[in-house]
Amino acid sequence: MIIVMSKNASRQEIDNVEKKLTELGFKTHPIIGEIKTVIGAIGDKRMLSTQAISTMPGVESLVPIMKPFKLAGKELKHEPTIVDVGGIKIGDSEIIAIAGPCAIESQESYLETAVKVKAAGARLLRGGAFKPRSSPYSFQGLEEEGLKIMAKARELTGLKIVTEVVDTRDVEMVASYVDMIQIGARNMQNFRLLHEVGLTNKPVLLKRGLAASIEEWLMAAEYIMAAGNQNIVLCERGIRTYETSTRNTLDMSAIPVVKELSHLPIIVDPSHAAGNWKYVGALSKGAVATGADGLIIEVHEDPPNALSDGPQSLRPAKFAQLLQEIEPIALAVGRSMLIPHNM
Repeated sequence: MIIVMSKNASRQEIDNVEKKLTELGFKTHPIIGEIKTVIGAIGDKRMLSTQAISTMPGVESLVPIMKPFKLAGKELKHEPTIVDVGGIKIGDSEIIAIAGPCAIESQESYLETAVKVKAAGARLLRGGAFKPRSSPYSFQGLEEEGLKIMAKARELTGLKIVTEVVDTRDVEMVASYVDMIQIGARNMQNFRLLHEVGLTNKPVLLKRGLAASIEEWLMAAEYIMAAGNQNIVLCERGIRTYETSTRNTLDMSAIPVVKELSHLPIIVDPSHAAGNWKYVGALSKGAVATGADGLIIEVHEDPPNALSDGPQSLRPAKFAQLLQEIEPIALAVGRSMLIPHNM
C-alpha cells in the first residue's frame, strides 16, 4: 500500500502515520518529495485498517501496490536507482565494465589480469573464490585465500572487487573482503542466502536463475530488499532453452522489460550466455544498445589452460579492443564509457 500525504502535511503527521503502520506490523518506506511525501507500507495487507489510516490527519489517499515486488517495482519508487560501489555508480550515465577470470587460480595470474583489465577500462574486478561446479571433482576455488588475493589486486589497481557467495555461513567473511557480493544463478532462489546478504550493507549483484521468469527474478531481489539492503544490481546471464548452439540463451528483451517494471539497474553477462568467446563481442554490443547499464565479462591470460570457463573467456587484448568498439555504441544511446585511448 502507498499512503499519499497531503501537500501541507506536517512532519509530525507523517511520523504519526509511520508509527501507526509500524504498530500494525508494517515496514515503512517514506519518500520525501518536493511537493508531497508518500509512505510505502510493506506487509500483510490483511492487518491494514484502511479506514483507520485514511482518516488520520495529513493523509490524502491510499493506493494499493499491484505488483508482488513492492520494493523492487516502480509503483513505490519511480526514479532509477543508482548503486554506488565504492564510488563507481552503476545505473548512472556511464556504462560500467566488470572484468576478470571466472576463478582465481593463483596470485600471480590474477594480479597480472587485474592490471590489464584496469588498463583496458574495467571499473570493477570480478573473480571466483568459491566455485561450486556441476561436478564435485572440478576445481572448487581457493576460498578465503582467493579473497585475500582479490584484496591484494584491489590494493594494486584501485579496482573495486566483486565475488560470489554460495553459503550463508560465508556471508560475513566475504562481505569483510569485497566491495560487492554476487548471488549466482543457481542461488537466485536460495531465500536464506538472499536474506543474509540483505542484512549486509554491501551492494549485491543478483544473477538471473537458469530458468527463472523476470517476476521470479525481481521477487528474489525483493527478498534482499525486504531484509534491508536496497543496493541491488540485476544481471541477465542467459536462460536455459532448447537451443544448444550457445551455453544459454541471452534474453535481450529482459533489459527493456526490467527497465519498465523496476527501478533497479541491470547489467549483462555475455560470457555465460554465449559459452564461447567468439560471440561475447556481439552480445556485449547488443546489450549496450538495448539499454544495459553495464557488462560483466570473463577475461583470462591463457583461456585454453583456465581451470574454469576457459572457452568463454576473452584474452586481455581482445577485451581492450571490445571496450573501444563499444564506446561509440554507448555514445549513440546517450551513455558514456571511461576508457583510455592511448593503448
